[in-house]
Amino acid sequence: MKKIDEILTKNVKTIAIVGHTRPDGDCVGTCMGLYNYLADNYSLDVDIYLEDFLPSLRFMRYSQNINGNEDSGKKYDLLIALDCSEERRMGKGKEYFSTALKTVCIDHHISNPGFAHINHIDSTACATGQVLYELLDPQKVGKETAECLYTAIVHDSGVFQYSSVSPRTMEIAGQLMGKGIDFSSIVAKTFYEKSYNRNQILGRALLESIRVMHGKCIFSVISAANMEFYRVTPKDLDGIVEALRSTEGVEVAIFLYETASQEYKVSLRSKDMVDVSRIAAYYGGGGHIKAAGCTMRGSVHDVINNLTGRIEQQLKAGGE
Repeated sequence: MKKIDEILTKNVKTIAIVGHTRPDGDCVGTCMGLYNYLADNYSLDVDIYLEDFLPSLRFMRYSQNINGNEDSGKKYDLLIALDCSEERRMGKGKEYFSTALKTVCIDHHISNPGFAHINHIDSTACATGQVLYELLDPQKVGKETAECLYTAIVHDSGVFQYSSVSPRTMEIAGQLMGKGIDFSSIVAKTFYEKSYNRNQILGRALLESIRVMHGKCIFSVISAANMEFYRVTPKDLDGIVEALRSTEGVEVAIFLYETASQEYKVSLRSKDMVDVSRIAAYYGGGGHIKAAGCTMRGSVHDVINNLTGRIEQQLKAGGE
């Protein structure tokens, strides 16, 4: 697929836009970016489905329309899944995938097997927002669409600091800035600014973090009781694993939070030598070379032992 226009044929009248479970800034920004682009340039019946996300991302135009037209019996001419690495990770709106006449997946996860009728996956891009921008007509991208896509790129690039950022990323960011967006406010209010409760749980995670493997690995665990005490939900835990990775001397950061008894959502981040997507895939997850995740069962001790064992294998293979 070269452009979005290719799939918007005369037979396409109804469209569903869906993202992944626990939508982050890239997912929300990309989904809302496409919604705004279609609203500005086409007369189509478009519905967008996303699970709950951080209030700071609700500044995007038309965010009030999310999940606004839910109809369990509705069938769409076209369903577009964005930033979703596999079908089972599709969040709200997944029920419409199997009944849609045509499905499209636009993504940047290296672990994506290509589960839709049409798959446009660029694992070299730092964000799905960047992948989507390449499929749009730049002349048709308005200010509101640009705000959404800039947010998407900012969040999945760590404000342009991750190794996946390329010269093309910066070119696209510059073009989006040229649409007149308040780019500094987007970064400050959606990436850096956090609620008091989010800062508290971040502090707890950092305070109780533990370094292992001679300081090359760091991990932290947040229990369900911790989350209840600080009155936070999974969406409030975004950014903790990145903060752990920034520790001097650390190659891999592991962050766990409890989802059920003896069950943990695992986030993995690496700096240079470890491909965490391979580790996550082994346990049924996926992601990128330096950022991945999965769900694991067992005690914290068992989970950490299993993960660090595979991390150590890669470090040894790399000459450590």
